[in-house]
Amino acid sequence: MEAVVSGKANNSPEQPSSFWKKFLTFIDRRFEEILIVSGFLIFIILINLQVINRYLLPFLDIGNITTWTEELSRYLFIFVSFLGASLAIRKRESIQVSVIINQFPKSVQKALHLANMLFMFYFSYMMVMNGFQLISFQIETQQTTPALSIPMAFPYSAIPIGFALIMIRLIQMFIKDMKHMTIQEGLLGLTFAIVMILPIAFLDNAGIAVVLFGYFILFIIIGMQIAFALGASTLATVLATDAIPVDFFPQTAFTSIDNFPIMAVPFFIAAGIIMGGGSIIKRLLNLSDELLGFLPGGLALVAIITSMFFSAISGSGPATVAAIGTLLIPAMIKQGYHAGFATGVVATAGTIGVIIPPSNPLVIYGVVSQESISQLFLAGILPGIMTGLFLLLVVYIISKKNGWQGERKTFSLNSSAKAAWDAKLALLVPVIILGGIYGGLMTPTEAAAVAAAYGIIIGMFVYKDLGLKGVYNSLVKAGVTSSIIIMLMVMASIFGRLITLERVAEIIAESVLALSENKFVILLLLNLFLLIIGLFLEALAAIVILTPILLPMAMAIGLDPVHFGLIMIFNLAIGFITPPVGVNLFVAASTAKIKIEEIIKGNKYLLLTMLVLLLIISYVPEITMWLPELIRN
Repeated sequence: MEAVVSGKANNSPEQPSSFWKKFLTFIDRRFEEILIVSGFLIFIILINLQVINRYLLPFLDIGNITTWTEELSRYLFIFVSFLGASLAIRKRESIQVSVIINQFPKSVQKALHLANMLFMFYFSYMMVMNGFQLISFQIETQQTTPALSIPMAFPYSAIPIGFALIMIRLIQMFIKDMKHMTIQEGLLGLTFAIVMILPIAFLDNAGIAVVLFGYFILFIIIGMQIAFALGASTLATVLATDAIPVDFFPQTAFTSIDNFPIMAVPFFIAAGIIMGGGSIIKRLLNLSDELLGFLPGGLALVAIITSMFFSAISGSGPATVAAIGTLLIPAMIKQGYHAGFATGVVATAGTIGVIIPPSNPLVIYGVVSQESISQLFLAGILPGIMTGLFLLLVVYIISKKNGWQGERKTFSLNSSAKAAWDAKLALLVPVIILGGIYGGLMTPTEAAAVAAAYGIIIGMFVYKDLGLKGVYNSLVKAGVTSSIIIMLMVMASIFGRLITLERVAEIIAESVLALSENKFVILLLLNLFLLIIGLFLEALAAIVILTPILLPMAMAIGLDPVHFGLIMIFNLAIGFITPPVGVNLFVAASTAKIKIEEIIKGNKYLLLTMLVLLLIISYVPEITMWLPELIRN
């Protein structure tokens, strides 16, 4: 009996301890996720509510809710973006250049990774400290928001809270990594960090641009996340030269994304993820198969035409490759297609996702360049369709030459009509998005929010292949993916302040224009430069970094900013299928379980086709500008 009583006495205090341990573990794993999903659902509802109120419920006379729904959505979006950035750190998802660092010995890679974390931690610490100072200023001056009339300190608190969470996740990452790191590797990492930051003490008389780009290149080489490389290089420059006050950083971090148009990015990403994993993509594939599957290269043609359909939903190249490649690449290989060619077709077709609207890179370019996103979407329609048609023709010729024929030999109008009817809800998505925008019914952001809500409703209640868990996982993934893009925007805005201060864009433009006065020569040089950049830098990062630098030069030679945007994005789209960065290549290769070398070999004619298209789009501006100018006039 004593033993039993003793056992109960020993067990009873463990129960609450076990509960709290599980609770803390749950919070650690799910804290950001729950808040991200809640934020997404709220601002999807709010934006859809303002559209509904504008057109469907005027008889309720509830007043103009657009001002407060838009403002609240923006502030929630900012919080969600920084929460997503924290979650991305925990999940180790980022945009970085790892080509160079991967050549180093493992011990050096670990040491440099530690140095990166130290720099990122210090940058985050500075954002937290200066962020709280900004909040104190807002409280002292009693500033309030325009529509909701709440203290501005509340929305501005997203900056210190977000970066504080990033600091916590960096500490957790450090603890985990130290378990797999020797003392020597740890000391080497600390030494690297000290050696790299020590020159700051002696650079007070150096040129701001030299220090800024020097540190940025250094941080890129050692594999730092590109967003933090932008922020950390700016901070290093400010500490060395006192170019601008450090307290400028958190204010810029807030104002750079307190922007309604940029909210289209997470909405389009969410819509693409939600609709890419269910019945919608399968119905589009079936329709494409009925239309083109009987021709030589049937499945390869299906991959391209489905990419065009799905691109008008997702706005993302890698998302298109992942959704289509999972289903089509194994089927093509099974039918006898060369594995490298089959994978290359899907990877190249995925580039249409960043050209044809609604394209996330076009949204980012529009925000950075302050050009109309609607005009950019119009400009992408004909180049996107032309890309698809050229790829269809080349794939048809290659397939016919190699005898790659689909299982079906004839076209059936009845079957095609049935497949089209079966895919009607999927085909409605681009009609809703583009029709809403160009019909003057919705802004791009509102259209994106409607598309996200549409995907959830169709998936949950019509096709019933999307449960609550699926919605949760899709929104978490959308939150992480979009936050990586938004952090690039934040850091690029901070970085761009010094570029503006030093007139870097004007100096580069003057230098290039001094080489030649021929518009076609300069355009060729721009294309070559962007193609090279696309080899090493992810497209979205290149857009936010290079647009402020290259756009003045393009305008100086008479290029329309909208036309230049399509030229830039088409160049960077080619980077999706060229190593060493080539995101589409790696996504497709992981699906097919084959080496990159095989894909490159099978993809050479499609890559050549893309280069020819680039020249046509660059030197025949009417292809890009016909629709925008038609609407303007």
